[in-house]
Amino acid sequence: MKIIKQILFLTAIFSVGFLSACWSADGNRTNRTGSSPTSTTTTTSSATPGGSKTPANSSDSTKVNNTPKNETKSGGFQGNLPSGFQMPTDSVGQKMLREYGAMFVAKGVTPPGKVVFNNESEVSAFQSGTQKTSENIGGVTIELQTAAMNALKEAVNEAKGKNLSITPRNADSAKRSYQQTVDNWKSRVDPGLVFWVGKGRITQADANRIKALSATEQIPEIFKLEEQGIFFAQGNQKTIIYSVAPPGTSQHISMLALDVAQFENPAVRQVLANHGWFQTVPSDLPHFTYLGVSENELTNLGLKKVIESGRPFWVPNL
Repeated sequence: MKIIKQILFLTAIFSVGFLSACWSADGNRTNRTGSSPTSTTTTTSSATPGGSKTPANSSDSTKVNNTPKNETKSGGFQGNLPSGFQMPTDSVGQKMLREYGAMFVAKGVTPPGKVVFNNESEVSAFQSGTQKTSENIGGVTIELQTAAMNALKEAVNEAKGKNLSITPRNADSAKRSYQQTVDNWKSRVDPGLVFWVGKGRITQADANRIKALSATEQIPEIFKLEEQGIFFAQGNQKTIIYSVAPPGTSQHISMLALDVAQFENPAVRQVLANHGWFQTVPSDLPHFTYLGVSENELTNLGLKKVIESGRPFWVPNL
């Protein structure tokens, strides 16, 4: 009997030790599988488009790396710029980013990676690297990035159901080449130079010198003159960007912009907004930009609303 009691005692000790070991092992497994991926993933500091660093232990670092193309990110305007975006350091580029920059945070499409294209080859390389579609809208054939075109067609269909029309203003209302932006620029600069020489505000020698410059080189020269009140918009009363975009800076190059014939109709503007199309250039009332998100997401892109001519425009919050 004494031997049997010893055997039973040893068996009980063994069982308790075995169960204890199993619980410990299961506990470790449960802890590993139950922990969040973030807590076990090592992240490194990464540079944001603005040049600042994101700390290695920041949750924003994980969000940026895993954010889908059509999802807004934290970090305001700069945090939503395309990966590898070239932030301008010159006064012209910075001015154009403030004026036309909303398109650079558009979602579900391919925004340009720089503010100013310098020549036709740069524009062609960008445009050939995007998904684009050509369609006849209201009797006018236009070309846009595919997502922008699909959204436009949805807007056109919604408008039809409300007895409204959405059509381009003319043949160059959507995609434009670099040369088209140069030609538009010259259509304001050349007569403007003649006008101001006639007014005695600039000399013929200065006018000839400016005309001899390349289109890119002319931009800062014209802006300097406008700082002195020598304006080049049609009528010579306002800045040239109220009439045309400087060469290589037009949103139409990105194929994310459309000049709409019915821009004065608030119902049309609302239908376009329902499908991700918004006004983003306060100096250009017919101009709409595809941003690819709903209106309540625009502030998350780092854009702010300004009211001009009784309507909202969404511009970079810089």
